[in-house]
Amino acid sequence: MYIWHMNRIDRLTAILIQLQGKKIVKAQEIADRFSISLRTVYRDVKALTEAGVPIGAEAGTGYYIVEGYHLPPVMFNRTEAAALLTGEKLMEQHSDHSNRQQFSNAMQKIRAVLRGSDKDFLESLDENIAVLRGRRGDSQFPNRFLSDIQDAVARQRVLSIEYYSFYSDSISRREVEPIGIFHMHSSWHLIGFCRLRNDYRDFRADRIKSLSLTEQGFDRNNRISLQQYIANEFQADPDQPTLIRVQFRHDVARYLGEQKYHYGMVQEQTHDEYVEMTFMYNSLGYFSRWLLMMGNRATVVEPEDLKIMVRQHIEELRGHYS
Repeated sequence: MYIWHMNRIDRLTAILIQLQGKKIVKAQEIADRFSISLRTVYRDVKALTEAGVPIGAEAGTGYYIVEGYHLPPVMFNRTEAAALLTGEKLMEQHSDHSNRQQFSNAMQKIRAVLRGSDKDFLESLDENIAVLRGRRGDSQFPNRFLSDIQDAVARQRVLSIEYYSFYSDSISRREVEPIGIFHMHSSWHLIGFCRLRNDYRDFRADRIKSLSLTEQGFDRNNRISLQQYIANEFQADPDQPTLIRVQFRHDVARYLGEQKYHYGMVQEQTHDEYVEMTFMYNSLGYFSRWLLMMGNRATVVEPEDLKIMVRQHIEELRGHYS
C-alpha cells in the first residue's frame, strides 16, 4: 500500500486514529500501513502511552485503546474530502439504493464539519466530477438490499431471498448463509451457502426480487471465507486473461445485452446459424458457469480446457439430480 511520506507527529496521530478504528490492531498492520519497521511501531506506541493515551496490549494479538477513551472529532483536509467526494460519485453509479443513500448521508455529515474555504473547494469540484454508467438493471428488481446483506454477513444471520435464475427464467425462494459480497463487472455479488442447493452459490444482487433477514443464525467457522471462495473461483492470473471463442444461437445472442461485455467480449461476428463472440477473460471456472445458463444454445469453440470444465459441471449436475 502506498503511503506518502509524513513526519512523526502526523504518523502518531494517524496511528491513534487507526487504533480507534478497530477493536484490536496488530503491530504488523501498523507497520504495513506506514511502511515502517516493527521496532518503529513499538517506539511510536510507547510515545503515545507516555503522552497519556491509554493503550493496552495483548501478547500475540495486538494493541487496543482502553474502553472509554475517545479522540476529539476528526477534521478532514480538502484532499481527503475530495477523495471521499470521488467515492460518493462512484457509489452513485456502482452501488444499490440502500448503500447509495447511506453514503450520501455520511457525506452530508462530512461537509458539515469542513471549514468554509474547504466547503467552497468541494462544491466547485462536485460540479466537475462525473461517473458514467450504461443501462440500468431491470426495474422489476428493487436493487436495494446491500445494507441488509452486509448486516446479515456481520451478524451471521440467514437470508431468505426470492432470486431470478437466468437459466430457467424463473424465480425461486432460497435460504442463504451469507459469507460475503464482492463487486465485479458493474454488479455486486452475494456469495453464500444455499440451503436449497446444499452448496455455495453466487447471487447477483440486482437479480434479487425480495429479501428478508431471518432470526436464524449460522456458524461462519463451518463455512469457507469469502477470500477462499474467490481464490477457488479465480485461480487464473488476472493479468493473463484467456482467449475464449463461443458460438451463440441467435435466439440467445440477442438477449445477452451487457452481460457479454461483463465477460470481456472483444469481437462479434454474425453468421447464418449463430453469432460467434470472442472474449478475453481470466477465470474459466466463472465463465463456464455462465455458459451453463445458455444450455445447448451456446457452443464452445476454444479453448479445450473450457469444454472440459463445462462437461465436468454437467456431470456434477447429473450426479446431483440422479
